[in-house]
Amino acid sequence: QVQLVESGGGLVQAGGSLRLSCAASGSFFSLNTMAWYRQPPGTQRELVASIASGGTTNYADSVKGRFTISRDNAKKMVYLQMSSLKPEDTAVYYCNCRSFRGNNYWGQGTQVTVSS
Repeated sequence: QVQLVESGGGLVQAGGSLRLSCAASGSFFSLNTMAWYRQPPGTQRELVASIASGGTTNYADSVKGRFTISRDNAKKMVYLQMSSLKPEDTAVYYCNCRSFRGNNYWGQGTQVTVSS
């Protein structure tokens, strides 16, 4: 069983930065693929970025060059550094874990609001 707790959301002006953090529990963290998703108001949840167990990263086109995902396996943490934020980045951001066993886990979400 994996539990995920996000933190770091908030209100920021356009052009600003925020860093989201996700603390994970459970075993074999380093073997799991971690990701950040977001759900803007009235739309479906979408993948923002992912990082595999070996460190390979993948980003949505809309955030490439602005967001960076990273992980600290010793601390069981995953981060999303967001820069040059835009109002369209406003969403609830969710931490996701896809375990090496194929199970899917979600955090409770953290609100990010970017004002223009």
